[in-house]
Amino acid sequence: MDPQREMPEKNNTEHLIADRREGIGVCGWILVSLSFLLVLITFPVSIWACIKIIREYERAVVFRLGRILSKKAKGPGLVLILPCTDTFVKVDLRTVTCNIPPQEILTKDAVTTQVDGVVYYRIHSAVSAVANVTDVHSATFLLAQTTLRNVLGTQSLAQLLAGREEIAHSIQAILDSATEQWGIKVARVEIKDVRIPVAMQRAMAAEAEAAREARAKVVAAEGEMNASKALKQASMVLAESPAGLQLRYLQTLTTLATENNSTIVFPLPIDMLESLGQKNRGG
Repeated sequence: MDPQREMPEKNNTEHLIADRREGIGVCGWILVSLSFLLVLITFPVSIWACIKIIREYERAVVFRLGRILSKKAKGPGLVLILPCTDTFVKVDLRTVTCNIPPQEILTKDAVTTQVDGVVYYRIHSAVSAVANVTDVHSATFLLAQTTLRNVLGTQSLAQLLAGREEIAHSIQAILDSATEQWGIKVARVEIKDVRIPVAMQRAMAAEAEAAREARAKVVAAEGEMNASKALKQASMVLAESPAGLQLRYLQTLTTLATENNSTIVFPLPIDMLESLGQKNRGG
């Protein structure tokens, strides 16, 4: 049989079953009427057992003869229930902080790390949180632990250290889609700390130091090359103007004299030595 044809038939069957079970039946109405009559007979004492106060951040899921009343949560404010046929469950809608303890994770490049995190979530559908899962907080906590290990196991150590924000967003998306049927909305996921072995820390420190030394040597070599090019251009300019060379000598003497030195060095042009050597040879 075609699976695509099976799915609509299955959904239609579920809807029919739900429609049949919508009512509480004749016996149910008789029990509700007797409960209401009992409340009237024992009034006003029984009113204190029927009135429940629901706070602003809470919702009450009321069950009448085991069925959710009106298919929606009640509150906030006063909620009336029948003492014999109704039961209710309070659900807190405030944001819950879920601390994930350190998890032993083997990264993609075979490095053992310990990673812990925190998940912020809240219940947006009280009926789903009560009817679809036994303990919504425990289920969310265990799912967050498993998702953290699964996602981080596909990342390398460098990606884990550099891309925490992207990893947190991917974990949040996975958790949000998985807990939607539980009435949970995951607001935020954060990776708090990443612990790596001491030997790996030393190796990473040595690697970083070597990389910095290599960059320093490259920068120094580039500086020497640029300086040599500048000196070459300066020598070409001075060679075209002998008077400029003499002015440069005088500027050097002025710089040395301002430093209060007892010894003054007089630069002797190399051209002068060459000319003296030529005269001696000619004589």
